[in-house]
Amino acid sequence: MIGAGRWRSILSHAILMAGVAVIVFPVYLAFVASTHESSAFLSGVAPLWPGSHMAENYALLLDEGISTSGSPPLAPMLLNSLAMALMIAIGKIVISILSAYAIVFFRFPFRLTAFWAIFLTLMLPVEVRIIPTFKVVADLGLLNSYAGLSIPLIASATATFLFRQFFLTIPDELVEAARVDGAGPIRFFIDILLPLSRTNTAALFVILFIYGWNQYLWPLLITTETKYYTIVMGIKRMAAVADADPQWNLVMAAVILAALPPVLVIVFMQGLFVRGLVETEK
Repeated sequence: MIGAGRWRSILSHAILMAGVAVIVFPVYLAFVASTHESSAFLSGVAPLWPGSHMAENYALLLDEGISTSGSPPLAPMLLNSLAMALMIAIGKIVISILSAYAIVFFRFPFRLTAFWAIFLTLMLPVEVRIIPTFKVVADLGLLNSYAGLSIPLIASATATFLFRQFFLTIPDELVEAARVDGAGPIRFFIDILLPLSRTNTAALFVILFIYGWNQYLWPLLITTETKYYTIVMGIKRMAAVADADPQWNLVMAAVILAALPPVLVIVFMQGLFVRGLVETEK
């Protein structure tokens, strides 16, 4: 006879499997749609099984793009999004960890005032300050450039706050021991703090990479040359066709390609990501 604990386990696993199915099914439909020809959607009914045009659709998107929607090939747009996401994620982490290090381990006038000034910028996301930010970027000649895509989005009060909270858990004895051993501020930061912050940094990298990858409004505003288009901009152009129906098979193929890099980052950094979020001493 099955006990109550076994039934609870079966029920919880069934609920989890149902939740996974609800999440995965739209992704499966997008993949299936990307393997058919455009005529398969004229009836208004989406097919449920993969078709035979997968290689053709993906090759067309990566090499040629869709001229009818003004969408260039996806391969350069994927590289642009990758470069933008990496610059934003790495830049945010570098600036945030250095800011938190200075606020926690150095004593200078208005130290806490500086921290709260940084923290209050959470109320000013890029969408709120987009006009003055665009003016500054335009005056500096950074339109249509990788610097213009990434630098205005690099500062991160959230990452600074998280690193500060972690640094506050560092025992004073460890700091004193490093000082007795002759470790200066730079050596203490590189040899002690950075290794201890590895899981936090990995968790933040995953979150910030996805944040940079999904940017749409800012790249749309500052790019007018197709060689700086990002993948999210490309999908929007493919879906918003003025004088014709969207080629949904190619749009779904672009969606699948756009989802791959964030998924790969999560898969390869899953262990560090989970540890950075759940470890009690963090």
